[in-house]
Amino acid sequence: MAGLLSHILSRPVMTGAIKVSLFVGTCLNAINQGSALWHASGIEWGKVLLNYAVPYLVSSYSAAKARQTLEG
Repeated sequence: MAGLLSHILSRPVMTGAIKVSLFVGTCLNAINQGSALWHASGIEWGKVLLNYAVPYLVSSYSAAKARQTLEG
């Protein structure tokens, strides 16, 4: 578990996960709350944060697991 955590916290994994999160999170927010975002009314900020957090966590875990597998 410590090895996986060190990969998750490595700069390449974090950088990639941030890029994925920004792209996917923005798409999800546009889909899920597009009209509320455009009209600045009734925005659910918890959902906005989750739309960025979930892709970040999935991407960082996947990349870290792949790096761990490559190390053997």
